[in-house]
Amino acid sequence: MLLFNTQRELVSHLNSISNEKTSIGFVPTMGALHQGHLSLLEESLKHNSINVISIFVNPTQFNNAEDLAKYPKTLDADIEKIKSVSDAIIVFAPSVDDIYEGKTISQHFDYDGLENQMEGKFRPGHFDGVGTIVKRLFEIVKPNNAYFGEKDFQQLQIVKKLVSKYKIPVNVVGCPIYRETNGLAMSSRNERLTQEERKKAAIIYKTISQAKKLFALKSAKEVTDFVVREFKKQSDFELEYFQIADEATLLPCTRKTKGKKYRAFIAVFVNKIRLIDTISLN
Repeated sequence: MLLFNTQRELVSHLNSISNEKTSIGFVPTMGALHQGHLSLLEESLKHNSINVISIFVNPTQFNNAEDLAKYPKTLDADIEKIKSVSDAIIVFAPSVDDIYEGKTISQHFDYDGLENQMEGKFRPGHFDGVGTIVKRLFEIVKPNNAYFGEKDFQQLQIVKKLVSKYKIPVNVVGCPIYRETNGLAMSSRNERLTQEERKKAAIIYKTISQAKKLFALKSAKEVTDFVVREFKKQSDFELEYFQIADEATLLPCTRKTKGKKYRAFIAVFVNKIRLIDTISLN
């Protein structure tokens, strides 16, 4: 397995092994890898002759300095997990200076309003940071296909919009959410939970699964009121938001329309650790 710490070395290597017949698959991550990340790698391996994973904790997408400081960094363990999938995967683990070249600031992006909902509303500047790093990594790796998990569904839609608006020649592939046995969506932030917190956090998926059943019979407002009530009963959890939205526009659902696809989105704090999840309601 090859590990590169600078974009210059990675680009040089990719140029030496790629041609018009090769296909590059790319999985961008912030490390602290779990089975969800590995499932993205496995999907990439099925469809590409060259496979790259990046491990880079991107400072410009954090609006909370404490969250950035506490984000788990486990490169050695990550490499072992990657090896368990395949020795042929190329790892790109650059420094902040290598990526940002001394100017650690975000570019501003217009995603046609996708950035103003949910995560964008509660994390100002977050999607400018996401767009900046994804665009930069796409320019460096030049993948044919890039793989993202649907847990961050808003991010997935924004990356697709980025690729479309900036005419970046990358096929963006959304992959299913990987869950722990109790239903909790796998996330690098789960590593910061105690075993007891991790067990209790099953309430998140349980509640949005109930919301999905209710949505077949009730209005979006009635379902939202149900979720709010459920989390008021949970003293260990603080509900930041729950929103039912149109999958395409991410605009809140005020009245159900036949033929539209809807999705529920949730963000919850557990002992200051922020967890998100989503579920299709159709």
